[in-house]
Amino acid sequence: MRILVTGGAGFIGSHYVRALLDDAYEPGAAHTVTVLDKLTYAGNRANLPAAHDRLAFVRGDVCDAPLLAGLLPGHDAVVHFAAESHVDRSIDGGADFVRTNVLGTQTLLEAAVAARVGRVVHVSTDEVYGSIDTGSWTEESPLLPNSPYAASKAGADLVARAHWRTHGLHVSVTRCSNNYGPRQHPEKLVPRFVTHLLRGEPVPLYGDGRNRREWLHVDDHCRAVHLVLTRGRAGEVYNVGGGDELTNRDLTERILALCGAGPSMVRRVPDRKGHDLRYALDDRKIRDELGYAPRHPFGEGLAATVAWYRDNPDWWKAARTTSRP
Repeated sequence: MRILVTGGAGFIGSHYVRALLDDAYEPGAAHTVTVLDKLTYAGNRANLPAAHDRLAFVRGDVCDAPLLAGLLPGHDAVVHFAAESHVDRSIDGGADFVRTNVLGTQTLLEAAVAARVGRVVHVSTDEVYGSIDTGSWTEESPLLPNSPYAASKAGADLVARAHWRTHGLHVSVTRCSNNYGPRQHPEKLVPRFVTHLLRGEPVPLYGDGRNRREWLHVDDHCRAVHLVLTRGRAGEVYNVGGGDELTNRDLTERILALCGAGPSMVRRVPDRKGHDLRYALDDRKIRDELGYAPRHPFGEGLAATVAWYRDNPDWWKAARTTSRP
């Protein structure tokens, strides 16, 4: 297949692209990949191979309709990672989130319809469901987003559904739990805490640390996305969970131990506005239909992630300049 990957220079998108180029999902498939990325602060061209005979890189915006009209024809599939994704930034100002996440998705899918692209996967988030006290969300749960970021992703999910229902576009939606792994921008919790500790700085823990999240290694997430691309049903939503649920306080303690730091390195900071208490996904659908199962135990994956940041200071020091203090 010839696959267009939007946001392919970001954390998750670049992992997916590298796996495609390595034929990690389908040995011998030799997919050809076009990456479209605006290269905002969260995109990094160095996350991708400098040169590869099956990779083309285009710097551009998913909101640029003329660009997409010229780029989409000839592609068999689109995997749409491109998004503004940091909740704190959306609280400070949500306009960029609505523009990129909603309008960008609309513009991309219109171009996909016009170009008769065969398959599209829209990559979303569990945050569209809001917060859940007990149990787990299924794909039938209502969308009750609580942050501007989550609301923009929920809007994009509905745009995707509309293009399936109205135009017959073969588009599927994935909603994943919190990702972690190498090359994640240091504004996110795991790399932020790790890089703070590697610099001898305290880590900022929101509130009382009781907020609970389910953690998913980026490699497991990308394998799930590709399963949905190749075997998922049109118009369907697939939850992608990791199965490892921790409070932020528990996660902090694990990171402290891996970095050889003690509890004195934790600095409590005022809680985020509208901070969801708990996320949890029921992902039986993708497991039963497509045979998905995570392969990375959280303890091993977290230790390997900390080791990657320890071994690659030049990468995260350059990326950290665009993070919050």
